[in-house]
Amino acid sequence: MKRREVLNTAAIASVTAATVASCARTGTSPNVQTGLPNVRWRMATSWPKSLGTFIGAETVSKRVAEMTNGRFKITPFAAGELVPGLQVLDAVQAGTVECGHTSSYYYIGKSPALAFATSVPFGLNAQQQYAWLYQGGGLEAIQKVYTNFNVISFPAGSTGAQMGGWFKREIKSVADLKGLKMRIPGLGGQVMSRLGVNVQVLPGGEIYLALDRGAIDAAEWVGPYDDEKLGLHKAAQFYYYPGWWEPGPTLDILVNLNAWKRLPKEYQEVLKTASAEANLNMLSQYDALNGEALIRLKSAGTKLVPYSQEIMQAAQKISFEIFDENASKDASFKQVYEQWKAFRQNIFSWNRINELSYANFATSTNS
Repeated sequence: MKRREVLNTAAIASVTAATVASCARTGTSPNVQTGLPNVRWRMATSWPKSLGTFIGAETVSKRVAEMTNGRFKITPFAAGELVPGLQVLDAVQAGTVECGHTSSYYYIGKSPALAFATSVPFGLNAQQQYAWLYQGGGLEAIQKVYTNFNVISFPAGSTGAQMGGWFKREIKSVADLKGLKMRIPGLGGQVMSRLGVNVQVLPGGEIYLALDRGAIDAAEWVGPYDDEKLGLHKAAQFYYYPGWWEPGPTLDILVNLNAWKRLPKEYQEVLKTASAEANLNMLSQYDALNGEALIRLKSAGTKLVPYSQEIMQAAQKISFEIFDENASKDASFKQVYEQWKAFRQNIFSWNRINELSYANFATSTNS
């Protein structure tokens, strides 16, 4: 064999060996036809498989496999199958799983700034949240916070504006809230706490039993479609609106940063695209399904009740007091909050002219 051929063969062998070694470290194997590795990931989620929130995890997994012809596969697991539903960030950060699907506001105890990744009281609706994340610098701001946890995040699902929760008795004033035991997470839970509520944080699969057995007096989850599946209408009669604490909640794919860096660039782009598709797909499904579910709930005896102006005004005032307090104590929160607040002011001014004026007229004349 000629010296050049020997060197070329040695070089190819070296590259192949390096590829195999790299794949061994990441739990993958090279694909001879494409040059891209076969990757197998596990995804922990915060959701029971029966609920619509699991749609985001399923969409991401399905589309990643389809767009890579099965070379990159992610298997989603329901809450509790790998880790408890409220410990997804911990599992991803530690590398116990490569990725997770969850709500970032579950982890405001680690960083209050993560609330903005999901939704904050009296914040942005789903369309406005998309605008902030994708075009207003929001995603970059959230990803910067997540680097502190060795994680990169991508929006991967939205439920749209949520309902205001199920109550066993009517709540007409702030005084009626005092001493109430309610399941509500995030900054919304902090607001309710200051209004006198005894706040509980429970994963979705535990809400019905807690409400039915009287361990809690009220609970919020998502909206008519998922709430009906959980059977919350069987445990409480009064269904309040609007969900002022979650006007446009976004769910997230969290990816361990080391695992992310090991992915080929092509797979990174596939995962980002699949996440964006899940974001659009879930919102569309919830908008289509919630109206039908609400009709069924009303037929079953559910009583729809709006929050009083007193409660709404008190909650809004406390919300922005909490924002300002967090901004004064936490540099990450302050940075995200100031950027978000400026965007909110601008888009509210615009949407007051286009979206709100149209919606007020069209919905009031709908036959």
